[in-house]
Amino acid sequence: MTDSPTRVPAAPKIGFVSLGCPKALTDSELILTQLRAEGYETSRTFAGADLVIVNTCGFIDDAVKESLDTIGEALAENGKVVVTGCLGAKAGSDGANLVRQMHPSVLAVTGPHATQEVMDAVHVHVPKPHDPFVDLVPPQGVKLTPKHYAYLKISEGCNHRCTFCIIPSMRGDLVSRPVGEVLAEAQRLFESGVKELLVISQDTSAYGVDLKYRTGFWDGKPVRTRMTELCEQLAALAERHGAWVRLHYVYPYPHVDEILPLMARGGVLPYLDVPFQHSHPEVLRRMKRPASGEKNLERLQRWREACPELVVRSTFIAGFPGETEAEFEHLLDFMREAQIDRAGCFAYSPVEGAAANALPDMLPPELREERRARFMAVAEQVSADRLRRRVGATMQVLVDHAPALGRQGGVGRSYADAPEIDGRVRLLAPEKASRTLKVGEFTRARIVAAEGHDLVALPV
Repeated sequence: MTDSPTRVPAAPKIGFVSLGCPKALTDSELILTQLRAEGYETSRTFAGADLVIVNTCGFIDDAVKESLDTIGEALAENGKVVVTGCLGAKAGSDGANLVRQMHPSVLAVTGPHATQEVMDAVHVHVPKPHDPFVDLVPPQGVKLTPKHYAYLKISEGCNHRCTFCIIPSMRGDLVSRPVGEVLAEAQRLFESGVKELLVISQDTSAYGVDLKYRTGFWDGKPVRTRMTELCEQLAALAERHGAWVRLHYVYPYPHVDEILPLMARGGVLPYLDVPFQHSHPEVLRRMKRPASGEKNLERLQRWREACPELVVRSTFIAGFPGETEAEFEHLLDFMREAQIDRAGCFAYSPVEGAAANALPDMLPPELREERRARFMAVAEQVSADRLRRRVGATMQVLVDHAPALGRQGGVGRSYADAPEIDGRVRLLAPEKASRTLKVGEFTRARIVAAEGHDLVALPV
């Protein structure tokens, strides 16, 4: 008589949905990494999962609706749902938790940046496997982005109190990560094959303010917890691995000037994502935004003098409460003069809990939308004009998509294009039959045309 083989029980499976911005995405990656470290399997589907986690967004009405709808779908298809993220910290009309109000059967609700609270809820409803499979977790953790690029979150929360925004009420005041911890994560990511590191936070320029720029340690050397010093260290790491570093959510404070020489010599990509939001001093005052449109024009001129290759992306709000036609025209003039390479625009949307809701002279929704459309017409013309100047240039392109080794062409991005929010470079089939393209690698390409927000290039 032979002993029957011992059956290893299947690992519990956790369904996972991540909504919202890159900052929420990094929260999701932390949770997924912990789940894998404890031996859980994860999936993107609801059916067949022992429990579903929904990481939500609660910033604007459309995001709230998408999050609530997704929670509803998960409950309908699975029944066991844990909610985390910004919407989890949002109160409903009666002051009670909005998610609980709309979906009372969810198992647990947490706010953003709450890995341990989420794991505690998972442990209650789906006990963790007896043996953790730590070896199944790569050193860089579980990532939701393609292997060749990753987001690096350097801080949580925000010290600003912009009247249109409720993020501080959901994510709290600025809390900067220790500089050594940030650089250690960056090194792990580069060593795992990441070729583009996207630095994110609510306010990248304010990194270290809460810590009074105290000195930390990295690689046995002292490093100040400050944006300039962080960028210098990231640039050195990136150079060793032949990779890019891209900065997002950079408020236009004077010390940003210190980064431009680093960009000019190629240490950090000459790309700044700066959330200007408006140009008119009175609108900015009602928004409680730092600086004025005139100062921003001066800054942009100074930045471009220091780094002529600089590309600037920004976001704006049209139809803010009290915005006059003259103030809106001021914004259009700013766009033409500032020559913003990549611009997005939202028609103002009231967000529950935002101070701007109490401002007088709320504009009709149709006027807000009409102004958004007028703004985008100007922004797209500026962008198209600037893109056409690229024709004839040879640029380095990071390949994102290359079926059949790119023998019929592919898709990539130049330093001017952040993933998913900017344009792309459509790569034509190489002229040489032996020339191939590989996802996650760089190629040199000559720009032959501009099409809308995108460029067309021939690998050389």
